[in-house]
Amino acid sequence: MFLGSTSAQLRENEPSPFNVTSISSPDGSVTAKFVSFGATMVELWLKDRTGEALDVIPSYDDPSQLLADPAHPVFNAIVGRYANRIKNGNFPLCPGVPGLTGMLGKAPFRFLRRATLRPTAQTSSISRQMDYDGQDTLHGGIYGWDRRNWTIVSKSTSSVTYHHLDAADEGFPGDVNVYVTHTVSNGQLKSEAHATTTAKTPIMLTQHVYWNLDGFRTDTGNWNDTNVLNYTLHVDSSRYLETDSNGVPTGKILTVEGTPLDFRTPTKIGARWDQAVDVCGPGCQGYDNCWIYDKSEAYTPGVSLSSAFSGIRIDITSDTPAIQVYTANYLDTPRKAVHGGPTLMYNPHSAIAIEQEGWIDAINNPEWGIDQIYEPGKDFSWSVTYSFSNFD
Repeated sequence: MFLGSTSAQLRENEPSPFNVTSISSPDGSVTAKFVSFGATMVELWLKDRTGEALDVIPSYDDPSQLLADPAHPVFNAIVGRYANRIKNGNFPLCPGVPGLTGMLGKAPFRFLRRATLRPTAQTSSISRQMDYDGQDTLHGGIYGWDRRNWTIVSKSTSSVTYHHLDAADEGFPGDVNVYVTHTVSNGQLKSEAHATTTAKTPIMLTQHVYWNLDGFRTDTGNWNDTNVLNYTLHVDSSRYLETDSNGVPTGKILTVEGTPLDFRTPTKIGARWDQAVDVCGPGCQGYDNCWIYDKSEAYTPGVSLSSAFSGIRIDITSDTPAIQVYTANYLDTPRKAVHGGPTLMYNPHSAIAIEQEGWIDAINNPEWGIDQIYEPGKDFSWSVTYSFSNFD
């Protein structure tokens, strides 16, 4: 079901997409809560080193704000059909074969506005979430997978599976059937996806989880001081994708050596903060970058994040080749009550998003040799495991 406005009405007897489903691990160490809208996680409770349970992700007390909030920070949702950016909203379905393209009309619209191309024989009409004067599209469109109502197909005390039919939404070619399963076990959360398509189309999804491992508390007692700069981050990557002023890859693959993007050794996020100016865009301080993993194994830990204040550590294992790290540089949303809201805000740098995904905009950079086009008989899969632990 598509919810295109805040006034959208549900059909009689149809469950609300904002009803909350809770799952817990057998030992009680992990409790996660989800809504069908975007197959989105709205709460994640972990225990700190003292045994106190903390909700470590931002969201809303009223989950319907996932749709209504015009800021649209994409809190903790499944993002698709194609996560991150597509340059000019244009992509080849068969590189080197003229005419086989998907295209978005370029127009001077800002974030969350609609641009539409009149279809011709060689293009498809794609209305998409636009950014930077129509020079790219972001996270699958105005109403990507994070803003669609998914259907629960199975659930247990520790797992829930959602289904979504993307019927050529936002002008992408082909219909995509996608299933996402969230499972909690002792000390772990695992999210995995499987998708099939009826026609050639790009697919690249992510889970857009924001983390604050202190539950937005601070060691000063002042909740307004919350930020992630003292968190320790480790990224198993010696390369990153250079991007232009719009966050779109230029095609160049650069080394992290000698840059503020070098987290090959566990390092505090704020250690090189003064150098992290313009690396996430003109005038931006912080990170919003895509690292390419060095990991040789398909499913090995690639990222860790820890807070010395709470004693919570996350080790992230995935089957993806890349990761986008975003230090919430423009976050400005009222907090949940458990985090001191609604009078307090989720401020810039008060959380960090870690997105397991593919090489961004690889569909427009064939020199990389990354195939992100799927078709009947060639299915898409994606998986990430978050392992939680405590340290002194």
